[in-house]
Amino acid sequence: MKVGIVLRVLSFICAIVSLFMLPPLLLALLDGTGDAAAFALSLGVGILLSLGLFLAGRRWRPGPLGDTLGIREAVGIVGFAWVIASAVGALPYWQFGAAPRYVDAFFETMSGFTTTGATVLADVEALPRGILLWRGLTHWLGGMGIIVLSLAILPFLGVGGMELYKAEVPGPTPEKLTPRLHQTALLLWGVYLALTLAETLLLMVGGMSLFEAVVHSFATIATGGFSTRNASIAAFRSPYVEWVITAFMFASGVNFSLYFLLFARRFRAVLGDEELRWYAAIVAASALAIALCLLRRGDFSRVEPALRASFFHVVSLITTTGFVTENYDLWPEFARFLLLILMVVGACAGSTGGGCKVVRFLVLRRQVQAESLRLLHPRATVTVRMNGRAIGRDVMDSASAFLVLYLLIMTSATLAITAFGHPKLDMVSAFSGVVACLSNVGPGLGALGPVENFAWLPAGVKWVLSFCMLAGRLELFAVFLLFLPGAWRR
Repeated sequence: MKVGIVLRVLSFICAIVSLFMLPPLLLALLDGTGDAAAFALSLGVGILLSLGLFLAGRRWRPGPLGDTLGIREAVGIVGFAWVIASAVGALPYWQFGAAPRYVDAFFETMSGFTTTGATVLADVEALPRGILLWRGLTHWLGGMGIIVLSLAILPFLGVGGMELYKAEVPGPTPEKLTPRLHQTALLLWGVYLALTLAETLLLMVGGMSLFEAVVHSFATIATGGFSTRNASIAAFRSPYVEWVITAFMFASGVNFSLYFLLFARRFRAVLGDEELRWYAAIVAASALAIALCLLRRGDFSRVEPALRASFFHVVSLITTTGFVTENYDLWPEFARFLLLILMVVGACAGSTGGGCKVVRFLVLRRQVQAESLRLLHPRATVTVRMNGRAIGRDVMDSASAFLVLYLLIMTSATLAITAFGHPKLDMVSAFSGVVACLSNVGPGLGALGPVENFAWLPAGVKWVLSFCMLAGRLELFAVFLLFLPGAWRR
């Protein structure tokens, strides 16, 4: 393994994350709040750590920085980059005192970068704007990906950078939209920025201040869920704001490569995308079913509020954003169970959403169908297709392995946190909390529901859930490989 290259790339990533503390630092100085010192100190520590990693990489001296990165190097960089980013990003919370213990600060930052949205902060409205802006920025940076950002602004990583891209971008088959990876990264971030600006303007039209519109746009487009209000989106009491955020949450759950096709006026390819059609169908069917359930039980007396609440929460949870306008933990069991299923399903591959991804379930469905046909016609050649193209055996095997690994981590993590024996951590709360973190959703059910937070959990549970958030964001395999001894052998 080319350790020197890994250390030097990590040094650049650490520097990028640290420099993004400048906007909250400037805002804190403008407001005259006490978090300015915390950001200044954290920025200094981050730059010193970056310098230390760079010098250590030069002393190792395995080869030039532009040397080709292999799978081992890519996995190491991606895995450790997110840990380092969270470790450095936790410093402002800790230094300011927003999170009294470092484990709480690390949990909050990991939740931000992985766009999970699970929080240990009970009263966010009491925090200064600098801290709230940093919370939003962790979402925005993590949504498209720290590595993708690095590929966009550091062109020299393009040599061997495809391995980095594959390891971080969600989905079974990450797409390279242009011949040059650097251009692909720039294009993705361009679309990302355009959606953020569009939502910011529309939220300001709905009465939000510039600051709140920006922070909520960061959280929406990144499908994160951190809000500036304790009651999340419910605090604004605006149907307009709820519908706007619903629309942009849905848009953020779409494969970003489709926006490239849309700008290229390839409308037929966009409309013909099977994953997009199934994603839209699942959202529509689930929202209508929950709305009917709520109207039938009498939770809502009128159709529009019921549809607005059901569409908002269905889109919020399938895209793993985690915004709330209602305490869905009080809804009928059918609605709660359906929302839990949607957490697992997730949005489209290549989006900022988490979960298992719709395309994987489509592939598995086609695979089951193909195996069933082989039972009827043993000598027949059955081809599994997606969007008119044959799916390779490697893609099907990857989808199956992903689901098995997801179930394995989910089961192990649930057993691990219940072993702590906390009286509030019942089976529903523990299981939904693990699913919410592993799928990067944020709120779960029960004691970890939409009106609760994660502050009361023991420190050990927070470390386990932090690992779940990281594993979910990096699509399980990249993290799992770090623990395989064979991955580090030549």
